[in-house]
Amino acid sequence: MDRQQRLVEGIRRAGLRILHALVRVLLRHGVSYHSFCDLAKQAYVDVARDDFALPGRKPSISRISVLTGLTRKDVQRLLNTPAATGGSASERHNRAARVVAGWVRDADFNNSKGEPRVLPFDGPASFSELVRRYSGDVTPRAVLDELERVGTVERDESGSIRLLARAYIPRRSDLAKLAILGSDVSLLIGTIDHNIQDIDQPHFQRKVMYDNLPIEAVEPLRLLAARQGQELLELLDAWMAQHDRDANPSVRGTGRRRAGMGVFYFEEDLDDSNREK
Repeated sequence: MDRQQRLVEGIRRAGLRILHALVRVLLRHGVSYHSFCDLAKQAYVDVARDDFALPGRKPSISRISVLTGLTRKDVQRLLNTPAATGGSASERHNRAARVVAGWVRDADFNNSKGEPRVLPFDGPASFSELVRRYSGDVTPRAVLDELERVGTVERDESGSIRLLARAYIPRRSDLAKLAILGSDVSLLIGTIDHNIQDIDQPHFQRKVMYDNLPIEAVEPLRLLAARQGQELLELLDAWMAQHDRDANPSVRGTGRRRAGMGVFYFEEDLDDSNREK
């Protein structure tokens, strides 16, 4: 088997592992094979059009057909179909997450111990001011409703608002969590693709894993990973907020780039029959 054949076989194996995880989610939410095929066709057309166009030339139906293996008729139909990206749910998550992060780290909204204060809804150093500072033009009421919905905040009898969790986490199978599936997984794959293509300037990509841990070690590991991961994300959030032009309008510079880091924990049951060799 030559090098090209090994590469093709390697991408097929990697793709199958990705699809196993994805299909598990799709089946759980009632997405059939035929619906997935339609999604796959749309993705092939979108990527061929947006990422594989010839320099200085508008991508043609014929070229997209050649690249993807789809018929010209399919390509034309899919080009005329608006892509459903889930952007509104993802943006809702991002804005709510920024509000919670600002509440945790911004001294204007912390008490003397550096902990998030209970905030009035209106006035200086209030929840409304927090939202204005960290969530742009979204109304404070809309953000409050969302944070209450997922149990991140609560209101007392006076109407003041207390932070219950240091991170915004949507509920199980919530639309926002499905939007996170689309955004976070695509970012991770994008990082891996970058590191495959650019070995001189790779993006940071690491994991640590052991496959023979006793059950008794797992709960302490979960707690340690959650605590250390949250501390790292809060550190990076504070640094990026100082350099982001939305959070800090005094920042000067050219261009616009999105950057960040994701942290996730994983575990699964293993036995001798399914443990990776």
